[in-house]
Amino acid sequence: MEFIFSLNEIDTVAKKILDTKPNKVILFHGEMGTGKTTFIKELAKKLGVTGATSSPTFSLVNEYEAANNQLVYHFDFYRLKSESEALDMGVDEYLYSGNWCFIEWAEKISNLIPELHSTIIIKELPNGKRTLELK
Repeated sequence: MEFIFSLNEIDTVAKKILDTKPNKVILFHGEMGTGKTTFIKELAKKLGVTGATSSPTFSLVNEYEAANNQLVYHFDFYRLKSESEALDMGVDEYLYSGNWCFIEWAEKISNLIPELHSTIIIKELPNGKRTLELK
């Protein structure tokens, strides 16, 4: 499934993605600056997160409480040096918790990703819009 959108349409696309009932572990791929974190913030908002959300670049994971006491975990593995670092922080417990897990730079932990996951690829177009592909 593919969407082309501008930033002022991001809320509509986030709702459509959630309406497709993707797996709760979602990998986000895209170059730096394509809007992965921005899209994750919008997904969290659509799930009922009301507090501030931010990129977990330095903390590796941020935890948010969403509607119905759901938890949303947002990972950013850009600074990760090895999969063992992720294991040391207990990533497997997060990934198999049944909660939403949004993962940026998932290629850094490719051997740890659950078989059941969804993938979102975001690319920036020359006109400033984004293309988003859900697999």
